[in-house]
Amino acid sequence: MTDPRVTTDPRVTADPRVTADPSVTADPHVTADPRVTVVVITHNRRDELLRTLDELARLPERPPVIVTDNASTDGTADAVARLHPGVTLLTPGRNLGAAGRNPAVRRARTPYVAFCDDDSWWESGSLAHAADLLDRHERLAAVTARIVVEPGGREDPIVAELRDSPIEGPAWLPGPALGSFLAAATVLRKDAFLSAGGFSERLWLGGEEELLATDLAAQGWWLAYVPELTAHHAPSRARDSTLRRIHGLRNTLWFCWLRRPARPALRRTLFLARTVPHDRASLRAFAEALAGLPWVLRERRVVPAAVEARLKLLDQTQRRSTARRYVG
Repeated sequence: MTDPRVTTDPRVTADPRVTADPSVTADPHVTADPRVTVVVITHNRRDELLRTLDELARLPERPPVIVTDNASTDGTADAVARLHPGVTLLTPGRNLGAAGRNPAVRRARTPYVAFCDDDSWWESGSLAHAADLLDRHERLAAVTARIVVEPGGREDPIVAELRDSPIEGPAWLPGPALGSFLAAATVLRKDAFLSAGGFSERLWLGGEEELLATDLAAQGWWLAYVPELTAHHAPSRARDSTLRRIHGLRNTLWFCWLRRPARPALRRTLFLARTVPHDRASLRAFAEALAGLPWVLRERRVVPAAVEARLKLLDQTQRRSTARRYVG
């Protein structure tokens, strides 16, 4: 018999809630909050996902949770339906990569959506605080949290880049203005996400946020880093670092060719060609990027000058970055 909570049709609408765990003592300063839905994508990481869902179920905000299972073969869907019956589970039948978040966002019935990966979760109170900020600032599309790595709770190296972002934003921003965001630690305005088209299916997974963030900026939205928000990340061992590097490099090239003026795009391409490891993985990334040129040229849309000025400011930061190197 088909479980009614599991659907292969992402157009179905619902608003489930994670069932409260009576053994968990809620933060007395935070109450259930109807403004944020948590969206998680997963693929063959059943145990990590179940831990994440356990953590989300403990949140005093009691957010609705929607999981897109990207064609897992390890019993993920059955485990979620059995152990977390309050979670809405989407099973599209194929691996959509990052675009698996899109049908989940469309399903959400809250004004804001918080992304997390199957190996990350939000700290108590952060979702409510993020919603307060988005309520307060109507041109703010997204807020990105401070990321701590578990076990140990050490700060992720990428946080320094978020905190020291060179982009100058309006004075009303609740933190440093960002040129992009990290999906596993960001709360977004649902309407802004949908108006910008969501995550590209072509990019699949790996640096997929940059294109969406730039399209949001082109529509006049702002992104901010807010250190008072916290997301926890316990990196899964079930990952292919080489494939991730291939996709990250390919997607960086596609992004430059899709949105940046010719000269900056060429400079970035040549810089990457000089500095990435000269190995089979890099060769494959460039080959895949070049194979995509026909659709890239069809869909190319150069950003406004003001947005390009922000991207130019980020070039130097990205070149010096130790957290964004295409190695592995």
